[in-house]
Amino acid sequence: MSRQSHPVFIAGVGMIPFAKPGASAPYDQMGAQAARQALLDAGIDYADIEQAYCGYVYGDSTSGQKALYQVGMSGIPIVNVNNNCSTGSTALFLARQAIASGALDCVLVLGFEQMSPGALASVFADRPSPFTPFDEATDALVGMPDLPLALRYFGGAGLAHMDKYGTPLSAFASIRAKASRHAVNNPLALFRKEVSAQDVLDAPAIWPGVMTRLMACAPTCGAACAVLVSDSYAKQHGLRRDVYIAAQAMTTDTPSTFDANDMMRVVGYDMSRAAADKVYEEAGIGPQDIDVVELHDCFAHNELITYEALGLCPEGGADKFIEEGDNTYGGRIVTNPSGGLLSKGHPLGATGLAQCYELTHQLRGSAAARQVEGARVALQHNLGLGGACVVTMYRAA
Repeated sequence: MSRQSHPVFIAGVGMIPFAKPGASAPYDQMGAQAARQALLDAGIDYADIEQAYCGYVYGDSTSGQKALYQVGMSGIPIVNVNNNCSTGSTALFLARQAIASGALDCVLVLGFEQMSPGALASVFADRPSPFTPFDEATDALVGMPDLPLALRYFGGAGLAHMDKYGTPLSAFASIRAKASRHAVNNPLALFRKEVSAQDVLDAPAIWPGVMTRLMACAPTCGAACAVLVSDSYAKQHGLRRDVYIAAQAMTTDTPSTFDANDMMRVVGYDMSRAAADKVYEEAGIGPQDIDVVELHDCFAHNELITYEALGLCPEGGADKFIEEGDNTYGGRIVTNPSGGLLSKGHPLGATGLAQCYELTHQLRGSAAARQVEGARVALQHNLGLGGACVVTMYRAA
């Protein structure tokens, strides 16, 4: 049975500067500010929104209502979404799906997060953790039980790549240095100081031989928002139709996550590969056609692994991809021109919408000093352990 799909356009986007925990406004104020910006950018009122999806990880139920009630109280459905670090793009997936199916014409997608200092940790200690099978696999493959959970997952994946392909620690340092160079031109990024690869290597080791402190993203607070519309609605109301979602896929774990006995699989390599393959098939174009990518670099190690999962380079070819500068300006595919999670910051619920914000401006040609020249095709990758991965392809109309 064929499925009819209606085009989905990005009518407006909004984002506030990301900040360290304790240095931001409360989540509801951040969310409301980003939503107002997106509505202003779209040129519509909150009363025009038919439905809203709000993403956040740390917060009480109906926090989305708390944020959006400051923008308007029109009685529309507001759906709260939590899918770990892929929360923002999961909300985007649901909104796009609603419009593509023909059910709705104008939907707001909001992501926000008010985080606490320090490493990520489980909140509910009185019930089974969704990470138990991931912890068990990590215990068996890498040990290091005293390290914070995210660090041992992604550090272990990086170590697996080093062992399998001979990848040097300097490759991860180069990724972090590249992120800092890009973030210098992003006024919304948390860290805008440029660092060299040597600076990254000289930073304090949090896993000797595997990871230094600068190779990990920091807890961040922030918010970002997008307004999605159908083609007919955009035409009827004179809204922007210059950027649209060409393809999108969401995946979750398969048995290979644990059966392969590979830390790269434990942290979502196969989810990423499957989602990317679906997107390329749906769009009818491949990774060789992409101009700019925003991908989930929660750790420099995950960015390197994701190059291969998305098909930006061959398996085992990430070190060469980095060494030849194909991941930055002047190379084949500019990755994370925003500075990525490493430099821009990673407020969990907002990250997917912040990626959407960046790529929308890249395809509009309005990214100022960080503009990727001639950008026409953009790819977004947002990953959450536990797990879920969303890959989205945007195109300039």
